[in-house]
Amino acid sequence: AGDGDCGHTHARAARAIQEWVRARPPPAAPAQLLSALADLLLEKMGGSSGALYGLFLTAAAQPLLNRNDLPTWADAMDAGIEAMQRYGGAAPGDRTMLDSLCAAAQDLHALHSPGADLLPVLAAAVQSAEAAAEATRQMEAGAGRASYISSAQLLQPDPGAVAVAAVLRAVLEGLRS
Repeated sequence: AGDGDCGHTHARAARAIQEWVRARPPPAAPAQLLSALADLLLEKMGGSSGALYGLFLTAAAQPLLNRNDLPTWADAMDAGIEAMQRYGGAAPGDRTMLDSLCAAAQDLHALHSPGADLLPVLAAAVQSAEAAAEATRQMEAGAGRASYISSAQLLQPDPGAVAVAAVLRAVLEGLRS
C-alpha cells in the first residue's frame, strides 16, 4: 500500500540502530535515549516513516525528562501520538501506523493503576497493536500513502501499522529476555 517502501525504510532503520548500539552504549536516561533514537531515525531511516517516528520519539521524550516511572511511560506514548496526529494529520481509523499505536496506548494506560506490572500490560498492548494492524485490512485509507490508492486494491493490512506492532513486539521480547 502506498509506494512500497515501508519494509525498506524499516530495515534501514533497524540496521542503523544495530550499528549505533555496536558503536557506543546507548544513553541510559530514557529521555536521552528516545531523543537520540529520534535523531538517528530522522537521519538514517528516511521517508515519511522516519519523520513520523522522529516526531513521535521527540515528543515521547519530554515527559521522561524528570521522571521515568511506569505511568510516565504511558504519558510518553500519549505525547508521541499527539505529536504524530498534530503534525502528520492522520487519526485513528485512517489506516495508518496510528491505528496500532493508539490501540497499544489504550492498554498502556493500565500503567497508571497502582501495582501495575509492566510485562503483562505491555503484552496486552502488543496484542492490541497486532489486532489493530490486522483490522486496517478492512479500512478505507484516510491518510498516508495508501490514501492515493483505490481501496479495492488495498488487500493487505497497512504496512506502517504492521511495522509498529512488530516494533512493540520486539520491545516486549527484549524486555522478557
